[in-house]
Amino acid sequence: MIILRPSNTRGYADHSWLKSFHSFSFASYYDRNHMGFGNLRVINEDYIQAGGGFGTHPHQDMEIVTYVLSGHLFHKDSMGNQATIAPGEVQRMTAGTGITHSEHSHPTTETHLLQIWLKPNQLGLSPSYEQTHFSSADKQGALLLVASPTGENGSVKLNSDAKIYATVLDQTDSAALKLNSTRKYYVFLISGNLTINDTHILNVGDAALISHETQLTLTQANTAEALVFDLSA
Repeated sequence: MIILRPSNTRGYADHSWLKSFHSFSFASYYDRNHMGFGNLRVINEDYIQAGGGFGTHPHQDMEIVTYVLSGHLFHKDSMGNQATIAPGEVQRMTAGTGITHSEHSHPTTETHLLQIWLKPNQLGLSPSYEQTHFSSADKQGALLLVASPTGENGSVKLNSDAKIYATVLDQTDSAALKLNSTRKYYVFLISGNLTINDTHILNVGDAALISHETQLTLTQANTAEALVFDLSA
């Protein structure tokens, strides 16, 4: 079963310095039909204006993945980490027993990013941090593993029963993934357009919620960039 979630049905918040699209219920946006999918709890597509950002704030018992699409995000946290996250980089934070952190855009450049929250395998984990870079060439025409429970193939290590794949597809490209029919899968289209399993067309900002399927194929793409999530049911 494949259910499409059009971009224009997402929640939206405009805080002047931040424009954010919410795939699932978040903050003042509530939709009882979209409280998460499997162990995926949040996908916020954020546009942080130049010089804007989130002041120091807390998190607890959540796996947080940041995927920067353009611009640069400056990060500082209570574990002592200070980092700049650039396009092509993936940051993973285990909030565990509790962390505080701040995030700000470059003073002269807007930052476009995805903020992703996954439910952890267990509560009360020790907070931790990881950041790594993936090239566009490695994503081209392939499903590149960027986050996984084992940290395999250089992916960031999640304390959650989930995997995240990134892909960049042009018209001549295709990508395929064998699915476990007992798990859930979520495709989020960052840019361009593509076709799922020859039947479902995604346009920029759209998503597909997939369950009880055994195969995923991504074809007929037009300069598409997407994330694919393999999730616990």
